[in-house]
Amino acid sequence: MKKDDLLPKVTIGMVGHIDHGKTTLLQKLTGKWADTHSEEMKRGITIKLGYASCTIYKCPKCKDFSAYSISKKCMTHSSDNEVLRTISFVDAPGHEALMATMLSGASMIHGAILVIAANEPCPQQQTKDHLNALEITGIKKIIIVQNKADLVNDAELEKNYEQIKAFIKGTVAENAPIIPLSGQSGANVDALLMAIEEFIPSPKINKTDAPIMLVARSFDINKPGKEISELNGTIIGGSLKQGVLKKNDEIIILPGFKEKNEWIPINARVESINYSNSIVDEVFPGGSFGISTSIDPYFGKNDKLSGSVACLKKKPLNVFFSLEFNYSMSDESDLKLNELLLLNIWAAKTTGIIKSVKKGVASVDLSLPVACMKNERIAISRKAGNRWKLAGWGEII
Repeated sequence: MKKDDLLPKVTIGMVGHIDHGKTTLLQKLTGKWADTHSEEMKRGITIKLGYASCTIYKCPKCKDFSAYSISKKCMTHSSDNEVLRTISFVDAPGHEALMATMLSGASMIHGAILVIAANEPCPQQQTKDHLNALEITGIKKIIIVQNKADLVNDAELEKNYEQIKAFIKGTVAENAPIIPLSGQSGANVDALLMAIEEFIPSPKINKTDAPIMLVARSFDINKPGKEISELNGTIIGGSLKQGVLKKNDEIIILPGFKEKNEWIPINARVESINYSNSIVDEVFPGGSFGISTSIDPYFGKNDKLSGSVACLKKKPLNVFFSLEFNYSMSDESDLKLNELLLLNIWAAKTTGIIKSVKKGVASVDLSLPVACMKNERIAISRKAGNRWKLAGWGEII
C-alpha cells in the first residue's frame, strides 16, 4: 500500500439539526470526537468546525454493503481488506445562531451527509436551514442519514421516512439515498460507507492551477514560557480550492491584518504540511489539512486568520473592499438600499451595507475585506430580529 492511498481524496460535510447525532456518528466513523474546543465540551454542542478522517475498506469476498468497513481486516473472512479511499469530514454546528460557521464549512466540502433524527418530526428548523445552505452553496452530492433508528419501532421509522421524502421533494436532495442507522451503536454504518463510495466522488484535480487555500482555522501551538528562538510559527488549517501546495512554497495570506487604516498582506513560507496525520511534501484538493508556517505565532491565536485565503506570493488574488453581485432571494423579497447583510464568501464571513440595488444586481461596501475571485457564489443572510437568517445567494460580477 502506498502512503498516498491513505491521504484524503474528498471532504464531506456532516450537517443537520442540533442534537440529531452528527458528532456521535462522526466519532463512530473516525474514532475522533470532533468537539474539542473547551466551550464545546462544556456545553455539549458543536461551536466551531470539527475535522476528522477515516479510510474506507472493502472485503473482496463479502457481498453488498457488508463488504464495506473502516477496518483493515474482514471480521467474517479474517483476511485483508482493500483500501478504497480516505475521507475527510467537516462537522458543522447545527445551532441556528451558528449558521454562519456552517456556511464557512460548506465552502470547503464536495458532498454532505444530512443527519436527521428518526425519533423527532421532520423537518426541524436547522434541518431546513442546512438543506437550504447546501442548495445555495451548490452542494449537490448529498446522502441522508436517518439516525437514531434504534430508538423507534418499525412503524415510527416508516412514518419518519415518509416525512423525509415529503421534505426533500423538489429540492437538491430529492434523489438522495436515505439510510437508517444508529450512530450510537454503529448499526448499518457499512451501508453508509457504501453510499459514500457510490454517491460522493472525489474532485478532479488540475495540477496546473495556482493553489488557493481556504483558511478555516489558525493556531499558536507554543506553550507559555518557551524561548523565542524555539518558537514555532502559526499553524493554519483548511482545504485547497484548487491547485497543488508544496513544502517551501512562498505564500501570501490575504487580506492580512489591519494596521491603522491599512490592510497589510502576510508573507510566509510553508514549513511543513500535515495531511491526515501524515507529513507530506505537497497537498491536493480533497481533504482538510494543516500547514506550519513562518508567520509570527501572534497571528495564529484564536483563529485570527480564519476566513483568509492563502495563495502563492507571485500569484496573489484580488482583495475586495466592496462587491457587486447578481442575487436571488429564497423568499423572493427584494434587497433594500442601505440594508445590512451578512455575506459568506468561501470560508470568510463579513457584513456589507447595500449602496445600490437594481434589477437583481446589488453593490455593497464591506466591513471586512475579502480575497476571492469573480463568478464565485456567496451566501446572503438578513437580520431577523437579533439573528441572521439565510435568505439567498449571489454570484460575484
